[in-house]
Amino acid sequence: MTGHDAALSLNRFETRLATRLVFFIGGLTMGAWSPLIPFAQQRLGVDDAGLGLLLLCLGIGSVLFMPLAGPLCAAFGSRRVIVGSGIGLIAGFPALGYSETIPLMAIAVFLFGSFLGVMEVGMNSHAVDVESGSDKPLMSGFHAQFSIGGFAGAGGVTLFLTLGLSPFASAGLIALSSLLLLIVAAPRLLPNRTGGSSTGGAFPKGVVLLLALLIAITFLTEGAVLDWSAALITDQGLVDIAQGGIGFMCFSITMTIGRLLGDRVVARFGPKNILLWGGVITIAGILLVATASNLAVSLIGFAAIGVGVCNIVPVLFSLTGRQKVMPQGAAIAAVATAGYGGILLGPAVIGFVADGIGLPVTFAGLSLLMVIVALSAGVAVQGSQAE
Repeated sequence: MTGHDAALSLNRFETRLATRLVFFIGGLTMGAWSPLIPFAQQRLGVDDAGLGLLLLCLGIGSVLFMPLAGPLCAAFGSRRVIVGSGIGLIAGFPALGYSETIPLMAIAVFLFGSFLGVMEVGMNSHAVDVESGSDKPLMSGFHAQFSIGGFAGAGGVTLFLTLGLSPFASAGLIALSSLLLLIVAAPRLLPNRTGGSSTGGAFPKGVVLLLALLIAITFLTEGAVLDWSAALITDQGLVDIAQGGIGFMCFSITMTIGRLLGDRVVARFGPKNILLWGGVITIAGILLVATASNLAVSLIGFAAIGVGVCNIVPVLFSLTGRQKVMPQGAAIAAVATAGYGGILLGPAVIGFVADGIGLPVTFAGLSLLMVIVALSAGVAVQGSQAE
């Protein structure tokens, strides 16, 4: 290997490392917020309905600002978008641990969702650029770091609180850790590449509309497991309420492992097979969970859902970055916004429907949506490759 080749190889390694770090930061802060929520509810003295409205501010912030991230990436480059939104995210994060009035907390949660949403678009846009310069898939590995960061954030804050630290101090430590990681990552991200049209907003069109639909369905399924898995297995009498989280744990473990191995799997089988067979495996898992009469079958079902969905989202983001119908930044913003809409609005719709026909039947109905993902695999891949 020549000196130039060695330098190029090192530069690629550092760029990929930096990309993994920003995904980790996103997951770290998102995961760290979860253990802080009960303390926020206690501090503010709100009931569950009030807490639900407060949490909705996070989703509103994300959905409102994600469409703006595409034009920002086109105008300033994804590195500036990542660094700018990352600084805003980190600077405001400690406020989640000490805001003592409902208006201040609502503003803090809204800004948290806004900066996180913009950062998500920026880092996915950057990840597409990094992957396009590689001869092998990388997206699943990047998304795995978000999942790992989520575990680290939730576990870290739980540990800090157990040791007697205040919510504010715990949030401050997460913010400091994130800042140090961002300082390491920022200079190693790809140089800012601007250009491309930012007109027309981020409303999806052509194949991007299909990709947005597929990612919304997949995120809806993930959100359903997150929000309804505990209620489902406890209502079925499979576990006591204290062990209700075991289903989501099985799902999370297999999804994280699947994403860590995903780049090799995508390279081996191709994006079409990932969407097709990932959808099929997810359908099987959903039906197992919905009809399970014992805990073992239910946990196998949750694990299967994790295996099925783990690489669908990374593949869809990769396809979004390759299509030529829309500018890359606007397309990724559109797809990401659709995904957040699915994960935020979907579980609420499930609750409404379940009130009428029951949760197991409603959960089983998700399999019909995943059929769309499986059957659309060929069209999605071909459409993203069309000139």
